[in-house]
Amino acid sequence: MTVPPEELELAAAFPPAERDRWREMVKGVLRKSGAATDDTPLEEIEGLLARESYDGVPIAALYTRDDAPSGRPGLAPYLRQVRPDGEGLAGWDVRQRHADPDPAATREAVLADLENGATSVWLELGDAALPVAALPEALRGVLLGLAPVVLDAGERTAEAAEAFLGLVAERGEQARAAGNLGADPLGLKARTGSAGPPDEALREAAELAVRCARGFPGMRAIVVDGTVHHDAGGSDADELGAAAAAGVAYLRALTGAGLSVDEALGQIEFRLAVNADQFSSIAKLRALRRLWTRVAEASGASDGGSARVHAVTSSAMMTRRDPWVNLLRTTVAAFAAGVGGADAVTVQPFDARLGLPDGFARRIARNTQTLLLEESSLARVVDPAGGSWYAERLTEDLAHAAWAWFTEIERAGGFAAALDSGLVADRLAATWARRRADIARRKAPLTGVSEFPNLAETLPERAPAPSRPGGGLPVVTYAQDFEALRDRSDAHAAATGARPRVFLATLGPIAVHTARASFAANLFQAGGIETVTGAPEEFGASGAAVACLCSSDRLYAEEAADAARALKDAGAVKVWLAGKGTYEGVDARVYAGCDAVEALETTLHDLGVNR
Repeated sequence: MTVPPEELELAAAFPPAERDRWREMVKGVLRKSGAATDDTPLEEIEGLLARESYDGVPIAALYTRDDAPSGRPGLAPYLRQVRPDGEGLAGWDVRQRHADPDPAATREAVLADLENGATSVWLELGDAALPVAALPEALRGVLLGLAPVVLDAGERTAEAAEAFLGLVAERGEQARAAGNLGADPLGLKARTGSAGPPDEALREAAELAVRCARGFPGMRAIVVDGTVHHDAGGSDADELGAAAAAGVAYLRALTGAGLSVDEALGQIEFRLAVNADQFSSIAKLRALRRLWTRVAEASGASDGGSARVHAVTSSAMMTRRDPWVNLLRTTVAAFAAGVGGADAVTVQPFDARLGLPDGFARRIARNTQTLLLEESSLARVVDPAGGSWYAERLTEDLAHAAWAWFTEIERAGGFAAALDSGLVADRLAATWARRRADIARRKAPLTGVSEFPNLAETLPERAPAPSRPGGGLPVVTYAQDFEALRDRSDAHAAATGARPRVFLATLGPIAVHTARASFAANLFQAGGIETVTGAPEEFGASGAAVACLCSSDRLYAEEAADAARALKDAGAVKVWLAGKGTYEGVDARVYAGCDAVEALETTLHDLGVNR
């Protein structure tokens, strides 16, 4: 019998990896694409593939063990999260959100969720959502000692907290009830633009925290909602830095109300958005724990103060068009939340942009997490991202970028002052402008919206969802510009019986024009514009008023000018060309990286489709 070696050398049969050898191989690929030449120095190869995040964090082409060491699981700075192991299965809290104003419908949905995989409840309360007075009815049958409840009541937080704590006391569950009262006056200020100093609101939030700490040991009082910054178009560091600043403001208020630093830290929970950029989302959650540990250490905490994090799949990334693709987006985001070490995760139903989700959508949202937890065993691994040189470096760089933003807010007088001065809004607006431009140019593609749209889709019908209060930071969605164009097309079709149309005039054989014809069709359809394909002489019978030439550069040189002239003689008000060349008679061009939103706006205008 062969005796196995004491140490298994997995790469023993392979030659050692060398960075220059990797650069040579990459250079060979880049030469084929034209991004490099034979004269490109090897040391410049990695720079050709590098990029920057919206926070200015460099994203390199290659990472090695020298880039970032890992911390130890469960110890400061808590990059490597360790979850408590309950009944043999480690996992996060599966938290479902409910906003239906009908208490009977909410109760039915809450019980269905808890019976089928959800472990806690997130209730939106208020005038437009579930009435505060209906809280006992909505929670009838819910075992408050087993299922944590998180409240989200905005301006009615104090009233909702009183109603919930009264319900807990009435049922005798003071020692066992868990959850969060959802007090977040600074987040409410950011969302609604409420004027004036928040001192009174902070004092009321601190009083709730003291009440929880003294009489309801399983309850927290404070939520630091970073999603308001994400929903305004902010970057990861924008969200993290602002969340840290708001958290510090609450920490000051809670300790000022008589809580110790450790007690105050125990009353705060962070809520962050996670999206389909899985590595950035993983790094964001890990970076928050790094930031908050530093705050806790500076505040004199005894145990380092690991942050409790509630991750919510991004509202900004969700689309109304082709909403089924949201299933893929939220699955990737939920995976990132689990890998990043979130303590609680909310997966938004795929139809969230259409209104109140139905039972099927809520079930799929629950089962997404169940699959990750029970079938993929994702939570049984301590920090799956730990040891990934890319994830470690990205976490560290993001933490530094967020800390710089946090300290800028503190120098400006704190979070409330930074909101009042416009410092926060201006930074978010600048980030959103860069992201919006990338989306318009389809550098950040949205499947089913800016890429591969389905003009014949029938959207699911849903009851209207209650509108959330606004007036403060803007609320954006990544798909909004393309979806607005589609809305204009739909209105035109409803009024006239036909969609706006562009004729794709193809030159040469199919093999020559197919690639650019497909590209042009995909682009125009992203604006709700129907396309018809044919030879230039077929334009007159197409019913279109705008044409787009599609072929190869070689045929453009030979035929584009004559084809454009023929199209205009046949009545075309504008002739586009799929490609970058300049030819007589061609008015404009569409190409990879062009501003697709601008091109579609222009085309709809030329076709008489007004706003």
